[in-house]
Amino acid sequence: MSTQTAQQRSNTPVYFERLEMDAIMDVYGRMVAAGEWRDYALNMHKDRAIFSIFKRAAEMPIYRIEKQPALARKQGAWSIISPEGVILKRGHNVQNLLAFFDRRKFRIVR
Repeated sequence: MSTQTAQQRSNTPVYFERLEMDAIMDVYGRMVAAGEWRDYALNMHKDRAIFSIFKRAAEMPIYRIEKQPALARKQGAWSIISPEGVILKRGHNVQNLLAFFDRRKFRIVR
């Protein structure tokens, strides 16, 4: 019975829990109000959940917030990734990870 349960868990995608989404959407809302971000996308995969942030809807994401539970005991399940695929910040807690956006000084470059 436990083998079947483990198989069922492996087939279900990783997802963001309610409190995690609340924290992410709080930061997202502030950045939209500041005119820095415009759109987002959610992707749930077998091994990770991804929140992609866009400056414009037709472009590549400027940031990806990823949750990978398999890395929870190592570097931390959470990471912020740049468009080039560089990990900008990694952590065990979504609230601490999102502080990355509070500390950065975002400016529009024209």
